[in-house]
Amino acid sequence: MPQAAAAYPFWAQEKYETPREATGRIVCANCHLAKKAVKVEVPQAVLPDTVFKAVVEIPYEDGLQQIQADGSRGGLNVGAVLMLPDGFRIAPPERLTDELKEETEGVYYQTYSENQQNVVIVGPLGGEEHREIVFPVLSPDPRTDKSVHFGKYSIHLGGNRGRGQVYPTGENSNNNAVKATAAGTVAAIASTDSGFTITLDTAAGQVTEIIPAGLEVAVTEGTEVKVGTLLTADPNVGGFGQMDTEIVLQSSARIAGLLVFFAGVMLVQIMLVLKKKQVEKVQAAEMNF
Repeated sequence: MPQAAAAYPFWAQEKYETPREATGRIVCANCHLAKKAVKVEVPQAVLPDTVFKAVVEIPYEDGLQQIQADGSRGGLNVGAVLMLPDGFRIAPPERLTDELKEETEGVYYQTYSENQQNVVIVGPLGGEEHREIVFPVLSPDPRTDKSVHFGKYSIHLGGNRGRGQVYPTGENSNNNAVKATAAGTVAAIASTDSGFTITLDTAAGQVTEIIPAGLEVAVTEGTEVKVGTLLTADPNVGGFGQMDTEIVLQSSARIAGLLVFFAGVMLVQIMLVLKKKQVEKVQAAEMNF
């Protein structure tokens, strides 16, 4: 089972009224600093009051392990926030087909807030089993919901794998490389119950750098370092990404009207061809006469 302390997609609910800023940036990127690709697939168009799938892909390499909050190693967790158009929402269980029930088994969908039913959060989930997450979505019906209209709408996705580098409180997590805060020479590296300490001989005296458990020391005794030199390897193997796409809420009456229009155009073209042949026959008969 994924550890709840390994991913916190719900923390955004406590800090931000909406997960998408005016610039288009999704707020998860404030804590998950590394960038990784994500993908969402939806139908090009849907009819009103119809259940369809929004498939979110959060890929990463096999075998990757992240540092947990306690310094141990574990599998990556994944999470996602899907911002649907107003009126769209997660389909109720009674509207799901057997196929959809199987594809969404074990996935819990949470709305961002009571008044934002169209913004859905998922996670943390075990990444090995959920690199692809299916969102069963119910489209609105403009005939019963007058606030919704037919037309083209935007969908925004934010997807993450692994832990972030910054907590919402502003503190750095242990999923960061440690940098030297002073220039000098590495005098000693000592193991502690909570990780390591690195002692630097500097012009102002000795400086002790604290290394959290789970990080790999990248320097040895006698190494010359400058301010900002990496003392450990970068432990982060995850990252956050976002993607925008569009969907059309289509009217069945408009489709029927379009088909009638196409049929009318085809009929007119056929009639013009027949009329042309009739005229050609009359002209040929007159010439023979």
